[in-house]
Amino acid sequence: MLTVDQNEDGSRLDRVLIRHLGPGQRALILRLIRKGNVRVNKKRVKPESRVSSGDLIFLPVSLREPEPQDAMHIPASLLRKAEQLPILFEDDWLLVVNKPAGLVVHGGSGHDAGLIEALKEQRGLVDLRLAHRLDRDTSGVLLMAKNLEALRKLTESFRERDMQKTYFALISGHPFAHAGRMSSKLAKGIVRGGERMVVDSEDGKESVTDYQVMKHYQRAGLDYAMVALTPHSGRTHQLRVQLQNEGHAILGDGKYAEKDELTAYKSLGGKGLMLHAWRLRFDHPITGKSLELKADWPANWNPLLHK
Repeated sequence: MLTVDQNEDGSRLDRVLIRHLGPGQRALILRLIRKGNVRVNKKRVKPESRVSSGDLIFLPVSLREPEPQDAMHIPASLLRKAEQLPILFEDDWLLVVNKPAGLVVHGGSGHDAGLIEALKEQRGLVDLRLAHRLDRDTSGVLLMAKNLEALRKLTESFRERDMQKTYFALISGHPFAHAGRMSSKLAKGIVRGGERMVVDSEDGKESVTDYQVMKHYQRAGLDYAMVALTPHSGRTHQLRVQLQNEGHAILGDGKYAEKDELTAYKSLGGKGLMLHAWRLRFDHPITGKSLELKADWPANWNPLLHK
């Protein structure tokens, strides 16, 4: 049983549960609400139903709170990584870090724990929640909220597109237009060769990204370029799929790039996905102060950026 906090008064039911239980539970939360397995004050409700302070939300066993953090046996190596993270900003409401590539942000999908669980344990921040997500192989600015009041307002900002995110990527080829907009309808869960993919589909959700070519490179027979990307939506694998559809897959993208591109990239000593969340601009959810946070790109990018 979950009691709605006053900071959640007027929020949608599905968003309340996602904030409490984590974005990794989103699909399960929606499915169980629609099946009637989640009830508010003993009544069936819809995902978009609004809740009020003091409402009682019944949760089925599959959505109950996980084990206490001290019983999760978070690996010591993960705790060390959390301790060594570069902190970009911190106050009583927010924690912003420069996430390294290769680190999952939360437990699930075969991982008992991720960065958020390690930070809760390492810093004693029991209410810490992710305000957004980065793929395991993507590095850069990661924003977290230390309490539900901040999380709720950040979630609203993301939904209203008040957050401006800028990514850098190294991509195969030399795009002809130096600036433009990519528009797609992305659908996830499509199976290709036994692997789930995200594809451009008429049944997908509208996804828009602006791009700007920063510099062209040519090395050992491989043409590639650095681009700045500004997404106006936040779909799964959005940047990776849109660039691949344009014929310019991100270097090191083992899921969407062509095999010959991966081989050429590795021949240059490249390793990992060349996608980095460089900058995040937003208004502080409590103070209203305008913030611009930037994360230096990883050291393994330098050999590909300097001739």
